[in-house]
Amino acid sequence: MNVCIDAAWKSLNKFEEELCGDKVEVHKTETSDIVILADGMGSGVKANILATLTSKILGTMFLEGASIEDCVETIAKTLPVCQERKTAYATFSILQIFHDGNAYLAEFDNPVCVFVRDGKIVDYPYTERIIEEKKIREYRFRVQKNDCFVLMSDGVIYAGAGEILNFGWTWENMAEYTLKCTRQTLSAARLASLLSDACNDLYEQKPGDDTTVAVVRVRERQVVNIFTGPPEKKEDDERLMYDFMHSPGRKIVCGGTTANIAARVLGKEIVTSVNYANPDVPPTASLEGIDLVTEGVLTLGKTLKLLKRYAEDDFDVDFFDELDADNGASRLAKIIIEECTDLCLFVGRAVNTAHKDSSLPFDLSMRMNLVEQLKETAEKLDRQVTVSYY
Repeated sequence: MNVCIDAAWKSLNKFEEELCGDKVEVHKTETSDIVILADGMGSGVKANILATLTSKILGTMFLEGASIEDCVETIAKTLPVCQERKTAYATFSILQIFHDGNAYLAEFDNPVCVFVRDGKIVDYPYTERIIEEKKIREYRFRVQKNDCFVLMSDGVIYAGAGEILNFGWTWENMAEYTLKCTRQTLSAARLASLLSDACNDLYEQKPGDDTTVAVVRVRERQVVNIFTGPPEKKEDDERLMYDFMHSPGRKIVCGGTTANIAARVLGKEIVTSVNYANPDVPPTASLEGIDLVTEGVLTLGKTLKLLKRYAEDDFDVDFFDELDADNGASRLAKIIIEECTDLCLFVGRAVNTAHKDSSLPFDLSMRMNLVEQLKETAEKLDRQVTVSYY
């Protein structure tokens, strides 16, 4: 078993606070992925410092192989003491998923993680330990593909308290809504947006506490291959296509000249789509053996804009409506965001003859620039990226 994770989170700041008192950290190692959600006591600057320190200490120590006892002891001794409450206080959840399918979860005073498997809420057995006078819940279990975990700060289960709901959104309400949402999507980012929006609505857009949901989905490696631009030497067309077609995973071709090369080598015909809703994005085409065929520079540029918005945490439910649009840029961005762990770029270095004598500002350097930005942005999204030039 070789599993990896799709992780995303959304935070709502307490109303009128500039800083969030919750902090999420994701660490990837050679053997596992670690997600930490820390919730600092109170709100504002103090809470932000407490949560940041807690998540950084836990992340650093776990990466060094420290035990949970050592982590909790260090936090208890390190966190500054609140002068009002006379206690150093931050709650946390730590989820570690190993690539071999084993998993470990430790929780201290955060709401219990929601586990979803095969369309049901699952209860995993846990043990309780007292470390430094703190009660820690520990779970050890095996994961399987499409398992979903939702870690949360307590602002989630207090959403709506005293306003829309008498006692807030209970854990059971939250779990049931999570289950409903997983029937719509398995994307971690999409699910985090749906849950965060629901909390914000219950707070009537004025959160009474910092509110964070961190969604972790288990998935297998998914490879996406993109071929763009003709090779420098025409005799390399077949070599490039051989490498491209023999790489496992989905196949995407970007560019008119590029698509013609693919069609010629594969001995297939390109069929251009006549139905396209967005005049700003050139139409897609279909080619037997290829999953998606798009125009080149314009489509890549618009795809990149969507990916950068996502990388900068600028996503909400409306963003996903845009991602679902039926055009080449949205379809390509959606594949990279929701259906890709490894991105393989096959890039031709030839100057496109269609642009050579044109007044249009599209040239080799622009395509190379887009490819470089695509690589950098995908890496920010924790995709493994390889680039092969021809």
